[in-house]
Amino acid sequence: MSTITAAPTAEPKPLYTSLFVQVLAALVLGIVLGVAAPDFAIGLKILSDAFLKLISMIVAPIVFCVVVHGIAGAGDLKKVGRVGVKALLYFEVMTTVALVVGLLLAYLFGPGHGMNIDPSTLDAKALNTYADNAHKLAGGGIGSFLMNVIPTTSFDALSRNDVLQVLFFAVLFGVGLALVGGEKGALVTSMIDAASTVLFRVMGLIVRVAPLGVLGAVAYTVGKYGVGSLKQLVSLVMLFYISVGIFVLGVLGSVMALAGINILKFLSYLREELMIVLATASSDAVLPQIMKKLERMGVKDSVVGLVIPTGYSFNLDAFSIYLTLAVVFIAQATNTPLSFGDLLLVLGVSLITSKGAHGVPGSAIVILAATLNAVPSIPAIGLVLVLSVDWFIGMARAVGNLIGNCVATVVVAAWEGDLDRAKAAKVLEGGELVDVTAG
Repeated sequence: MSTITAAPTAEPKPLYTSLFVQVLAALVLGIVLGVAAPDFAIGLKILSDAFLKLISMIVAPIVFCVVVHGIAGAGDLKKVGRVGVKALLYFEVMTTVALVVGLLLAYLFGPGHGMNIDPSTLDAKALNTYADNAHKLAGGGIGSFLMNVIPTTSFDALSRNDVLQVLFFAVLFGVGLALVGGEKGALVTSMIDAASTVLFRVMGLIVRVAPLGVLGAVAYTVGKYGVGSLKQLVSLVMLFYISVGIFVLGVLGSVMALAGINILKFLSYLREELMIVLATASSDAVLPQIMKKLERMGVKDSVVGLVIPTGYSFNLDAFSIYLTLAVVFIAQATNTPLSFGDLLLVLGVSLITSKGAHGVPGSAIVILAATLNAVPSIPAIGLVLVLSVDWFIGMARAVGNLIGNCVATVVVAAWEGDLDRAKAAKVLEGGELVDVTAG
């Protein structure tokens, strides 16, 4: 007679070892230090800068490896092309919806009304840092944008961390590798896979110091800006957070429901990564972990490897909301009337300029300036108004962009038939523990 014994259960890890708890504690400590010792807190910015620099060091090679491996590993280039077309179609639809959401909410709540700012009184020097980059993006129109996608050399793109250019080269390299095939192709694919494994392990080590980066970022922000200096612009910040919330729960939640997934459970599954992104205002920091989690949730790795990196440049939902919201805010604050034609122009230009946002220094202000350059009726100097709160807005912007890309990956996978719905349901219900820092 046989007996059945239950498998031994693993001892629960102490709460303080959870990255989520560590990040949350760092967030609270950063706020306390910022209020109690602002001068000391401002000096902690070096922790945030160092963490983001570590992340920046490794993002471009990771993007290259995962895209190349995703295309070469798929085997069927027709399938790669089909997934790519579906992803780009989804990106454009969601970007358009996001731009319209920002526009409608700006008109509905009018955050800039009553400020009565005279553009001639604003300090133009504050925008000097962003002027050159904005000119590069807007000056040449679509032609200039397309030329900027093509790297001068592949090493130049990697060294400058230009994700859009790295992505372009990676797609070409992946397609070439798939066409070569055979023993040579398999050898190179194996090398790329091995390099990717090492890079993911390195990123896992870097992410363990995320609480220090969060501490530095939050302490600096609270210590430097405080609360009093933000009173005039608090309505814009709050409206943007509300807009992102409406878009994520309403629009993306509806899309995920069609794929059979609950958006709240999905967000809970990604809570550690979202906390890191919220505090550091950078979605680069969690790229590898997000990809691993989506794969372990049941999304095919070839879809993850293609959609996530592409979405980092082409699917910036929260950023799109910010573009139209900020443009209308500046117009309202400076008492600039906008015609229906102006609004259509803002929408059209934003669809193009938003695609170059990732990886541009001071990207939000730069892209906003590039957008305003195409709408002469709005004084571009009004950008000075949003500079002081850009970090606070950037926190929600980064979180919204990341959620949008994760949802896009799941939706495209479901559309393509590459989503294991049973596994996804089990993981989101907590039936499987995922430790992405383990490699």
